[in-house]
Amino acid sequence: MRIARIDLWHVAVPLPAVFRPSWIPGFRQTENRFDLIRLTTSDGIEGYSAAPAMGRERAGLGALLGPYFLGERADDILSIRQRVREMGYLGWRIGWIEAACWDIVGKARNQPVYELLGGKGGTVKLYASTGEVKSAADRIEEVEARLAEGFAGVKLRVHDDTLEQDLAHIRETRNAVGDNAILGVDANMAWRVAVIADCAKWDWPRAYAFCQEATQLRYAWVEEPLPMDDYDGLARLCDAVDVPIAGGELNNHGLPEFKTMLAKGCYDWVQPDAVMCGGIGETWAIMQHAIKAGRKYTPHTWTNGIGFAVNLQIFAASPFRDDTLLEYPLNPPGWVPEARDGLLTEPWRHDKGTLMLPARPGLGFDIDPAALRRYGKRFFTATKLRVALAAIWDKGLSEAKALGAIRDARLAARSAELDRSADPVTDALRNLRPSEY
Repeated sequence: MRIARIDLWHVAVPLPAVFRPSWIPGFRQTENRFDLIRLTTSDGIEGYSAAPAMGRERAGLGALLGPYFLGERADDILSIRQRVREMGYLGWRIGWIEAACWDIVGKARNQPVYELLGGKGGTVKLYASTGEVKSAADRIEEVEARLAEGFAGVKLRVHDDTLEQDLAHIRETRNAVGDNAILGVDANMAWRVAVIADCAKWDWPRAYAFCQEATQLRYAWVEEPLPMDDYDGLARLCDAVDVPIAGGELNNHGLPEFKTMLAKGCYDWVQPDAVMCGGIGETWAIMQHAIKAGRKYTPHTWTNGIGFAVNLQIFAASPFRDDTLLEYPLNPPGWVPEARDGLLTEPWRHDKGTLMLPARPGLGFDIDPAALRRYGKRFFTATKLRVALAAIWDKGLSEAKALGAIRDARLAARSAELDRSADPVTDALRNLRPSEY
């Protein structure tokens, strides 16, 4: 299971209508943009992963990936996580790539990733996650439509100028749909973006007043009401209000930061997204620490169909799947399954607010080659020969050979160590338990 080839694509899937994400006020999104990676092993198994993109900001990523990943064993999750960490020293957050290794391992063993993590098949319940701030009439119509489709819950977005506007937003919706509907609300204050239009910046008094009202209106949770690094403010807010405070979805990165937040009591529910916070292994470790801290886990999934699949696999293996709802991004007419999952042969379609877990091995999806040709542009390919020639060109033949020999010896020694293990994936999961940190 050695990684023998790496391919990278920029992908832009057109949306059927303009989408106005609440988290970037003033932005008119017309495409679902992301970067796709395919890792291919020496025996021909392919593993995929993807991460959202605004443009071509990862154009130079490939030059580092070859030397870091070629020759590594895809089932050596601990070493892959170390490679991810090392590239982080150079400014790249590439934990999303690690999921492609899980995809490979699952395919090699003919098991879904959730089974590798100890889960089993069946269904999961979903909440419809809206993405736009709308007028009162449009918002109520949208929530009623999602509830009529069978979703057990709906998440709203608030991002208006004044506190009273935001309070009216949640009051009107609750009054219209009644007390039985499960409603959550996302303020998107953890990673406020004002690059196009300005937007309100919540402080503690505003967040407290909003959460108090959300409690009275029986909202199930309030998401990211303060900046992601306001640890003390978040912890104080969690202690002061009864409505659960959720967050940590995108820019809180890695286990060390989540351990700090859990120790401080920043969130009642942690929402790490595996393609943004460090990968499947990192997210599994975060979840284990959340359990130990008496907190709840449910992931952020709003990226693309591949990112949704990655987080679905983790959630399906978690102890929270039976009594917690999973985020299902849906905001017609712009953000719909056909565009969200535009590279997949089968979009992730719900059935009355539930989703059947995939039986396919790995991450549970297939890439549509025609869609990839249509929407993707390959910008990098790495093989052992290409990397060797680049090293010779950069460092000269003798130095390139010497460095290659040192690296090959390390890989051989590590592979021999793995061969003595009963199962390197099981060993990796055991290593991620809180008691072993």
